[in-house]
Amino acid sequence: MAIHTILGANGTIANALLPILKENNHSIRLASRNPKTIIGVENIKADVLNYNEVLSAANGSDIVYLLVGIQYNAKIWARDWPQIIANVINACKTTGAKLVFFDNAYMYGKVEGNITEETPYNPSSKKGAVRAKVAKTIHEEVTRNNFQAIIARAADFYGPEVTEKSAPGLLVFMNLKKKKKAQWMINPHVPRTFNYVPDAAKALYLLATTDEAYGQVWHLPTAPKALSGNEFVREAAKHIGTTDKMFVLPKWLLKTLGLFNPFINEMNELNYQDEYPFEFDSSKFNKAFHFKPTSYEEGIKKTAQWFKENSA
Repeated sequence: MAIHTILGANGTIANALLPILKENNHSIRLASRNPKTIIGVENIKADVLNYNEVLSAANGSDIVYLLVGIQYNAKIWARDWPQIIANVINACKTTGAKLVFFDNAYMYGKVEGNITEETPYNPSSKKGAVRAKVAKTIHEEVTRNNFQAIIARAADFYGPEVTEKSAPGLLVFMNLKKKKKAQWMINPHVPRTFNYVPDAAKALYLLATTDEAYGQVWHLPTAPKALSGNEFVREAAKHIGTTDKMFVLPKWLLKTLGLFNPFINEMNELNYQDEYPFEFDSSKFNKAFHFKPTSYEEGIKKTAQWFKENSA
């Protein structure tokens, strides 16, 4: 029985992937710095900055998913991500495990038109430059036939149970649930792509278990025709049952807040994603796997229902 190991087992994507692995009767190993005891799976401690711990986690694994998140700070990313990816690549090479790396879209920078897997890397941010370097490192190792890997990319995400590291979750659904105005960053008039987490998790599993998918970059499924902020909030408010009036967070305010809030300060270098159209294209995946992404209308409806029933 194949062993699927998740590095970074406490995050949003890992939580969505776990039940899919269980449904398909795989042996599952969850590895994180602070492991939680989950019945029916192997839970181990592993810090991705410690090679021996990464090697131990990968040992015996058929597939390793790298889903880890680190502190949202450009200096820390520049220091730690090269070490993380070197540890994971070397562990996979040593053990023969395949790697599925969950990536973001920062390395593309500001793009006019659709962003596809063929879009050249042109990072507009320090964190984007780090992600471009990591992706190139994986590509070089794969090109040398040193190991097998997939880079699976997503934009920002939303969905049921998604309350952390999700702008729609925090600024839209959570506020509407509390009968407050939704918030949107910078420009609510341009299309803004989001990945629906249940689709992303299904896609990761499909990629991981398809031999032909390795050695490639894949964009995880997104619904076509991304909504503007106005449209997204209007749809969410309809299902929450409250007003669709919103408060737009202008760029100048975010810059001012960044002087006092380190997280917002780190986010500001990615403001181009909210100021200009951001359209992330997953046609390659949709066609290859005959996959129909969940529409924004359906995804927002299900997310709104979850927040109404579960969110404090």
